[in-house]
Amino acid sequence: MITKFLAIIFFVFFSPLYILIGISIILFDGSPIFFKQKRIGINNKIIYILKFRTMKINTRDIPTHLVNNPQELVTRTGSFIRKTSLDELPQIINIIKGDMTFVGPRPALHNQDDLIRLREKSNIHKLKPGVTGWAQVNGRDKLSIEEKVRFEEYYYKNKSLFFDIKIILITIRQIFYSNNKGISH
Repeated sequence: MITKFLAIIFFVFFSPLYILIGISIILFDGSPIFFKQKRIGINNKIIYILKFRTMKINTRDIPTHLVNNPQELVTRTGSFIRKTSLDELPQIINIIKGDMTFVGPRPALHNQDDLIRLREKSNIHKLKPGVTGWAQVNGRDKLSIEEKVRFEEYYYKNKSLFFDIKIILITIRQIFYSNNKGISH
């Protein structure tokens, strides 16, 4: 309940930013503003997450690291939006809906079978996915799937309010102060 309440406050607080980003996407890249993507939620339930659109329309729905030249698919505004993680802001709506939380494992793409299987073996699929997580702040896209699952398993076994706060603070620091956030695109 408190998570949804906080998400509503964040949504209202960031609404001017939503408008600004939306206008810039329309002006430089056309519509739509948002991108809805099929992902795996808690207990392997299918959810649809919202993001600001940063890729060209009709881009294949596969993990970015499997694309030969992901930079060719990124829109003009997309590069900045992705590097600053602003593309993730609409997921506050997913938190309000109850599909996600602020901190947890990032929701896998529906076709990332290898990641889904490894998460099941470590019970990570029992966690509600988050906008940020322990694997995100420890390498993000630079981690192999096995490394990612090891970080997520550590989070699963050590989950607490203080650990969540630590992850949120590290995330904020990385967004504003880090040149190398582990983002590969």
